[in-house]
Amino acid sequence: MIKKEVIVIGAGLAGSEAAWQVANSGVPVKLVEMRPSKSTPAHHTGEFGELVCSNSFGALSPDRAAGLLQKELRIFKSLIVQTADKFAVPAGGALAVDRSKFSTALTEALSNHPLIEIKRFEQLDLPSKENITILATGPLTANELFYKIQAFTGIDACHFFDAASPIIYGDTIDQEIVFKASRYDKGDPAYLNCPMDKNDYIHFRNALIEGEQASLKDFEKESANFFEACLPIEEIARRGVDTMRYGPLKSIGLWNPKWGDLFDRENRLKKRPHAVIQLRKEDLEGKLLNMVGFQTNLKWSEQKRIFRMIPGLEKAEFVRFGVMHRNTFLESPKLLLPTLQFMKRENLFAAGQITGTEGYAAAAAGGLLAGINASLLAKGNKPVSFPSESMIGSLMNFISNKNQILSNQKKNKFQPMPASFGLVPELTKKKKDKRLRYKAYQERATEALNDFKNKLDSCFDKDHLLSKIY
Repeated sequence: MIKKEVIVIGAGLAGSEAAWQVANSGVPVKLVEMRPSKSTPAHHTGEFGELVCSNSFGALSPDRAAGLLQKELRIFKSLIVQTADKFAVPAGGALAVDRSKFSTALTEALSNHPLIEIKRFEQLDLPSKENITILATGPLTANELFYKIQAFTGIDACHFFDAASPIIYGDTIDQEIVFKASRYDKGDPAYLNCPMDKNDYIHFRNALIEGEQASLKDFEKESANFFEACLPIEEIARRGVDTMRYGPLKSIGLWNPKWGDLFDRENRLKKRPHAVIQLRKEDLEGKLLNMVGFQTNLKWSEQKRIFRMIPGLEKAEFVRFGVMHRNTFLESPKLLLPTLQFMKRENLFAAGQITGTEGYAAAAAGGLLAGINASLLAKGNKPVSFPSESMIGSLMNFISNKNQILSNQKKNKFQPMPASFGLVPELTKKKKDKRLRYKAYQERATEALNDFKNKLDSCFDKDHLLSKIY
């Protein structure tokens, strides 16, 4: 007999969202988290939903894939996105958060929920078959449990190497050199910018390439399989003299008002820096700054030496150095349904980055769907799939067996995927203009989701708590 309690393993973004959705449907939850008694190579605290890489959820505008995904999560009163909105810090057109306040608020909300029981221990095996379980252990799943998951699925693990950027104290930068600006003066000047001339850039690139790397502790001795969307800065430097300049160090559109008029073309071409390193606020006051795009596997002593070569950061003090860690994920198209249920066990769900979605909002989306479906199953109802027209639905289709059916995934190597308009179905009437096309995707997704939510609400009691967040 299936127990009408849901066990959620892992209190990262996906697990936190899943637990909240289940509890708010009136179903008791046991939320299991091994931290702080046992940590991972990337975590620093025992708080729920700790952001171990960037503090950015991606673009805010719904005509961008990440922005549309955030908008869809707001329709379903996502705990993760609403908490991110509450603790947002200036980041131009992106949603970035004060990571400390964000994770503290999540921990408090979940700990104070009357239907959520927090258990702090390491889960060493999958719960028994009579338990409805959501597996949200993330890409840093502890070895003991992952071996059990591997044995259950019968499929070898997939993995890539990921890295995090350093964070520095805001009052240790040289304000005479570093300037505030957003690209092409759009919006408030949300970034701090360190300009670099060609000579500085060449010396800096050489230092990155020659810098001593940290050993990949606790990882298998093998060549690194980097995730292309999060390459270490030294790896980008190795790919070509100008690769960094057309990537995270792009200077186009970033301008110090002291240099004159940005829109004076002759002046701009003469004075534009060869490259620019950007710093983004980690907190509202700007006491902590993230080095944008500076994921790295350099030794900490090398990071201190090399990054202080950047103009304006000569005396920078580091709160946290960059680190690299191994991310593990499932070969989900061979294992999961679009409902996020395992094909081999209908009351076992997977959610978050362990399924092969990439990005914070995508992890929350997986938690949202798994939480809703676990609630439905506990109440004796049939689990649901999100509309394929939505960004949530298209992501879940990509990581599920529906992807295998649609694209013959057996012939291709499955790799993690962030939100992308390339995943959603084509429009009935195609639009050549990209802006109009993305707007049409947004409108279609919103309409489909509103219809879907109205039908879904009828499956729950009228007084359920799904809409009550703060």
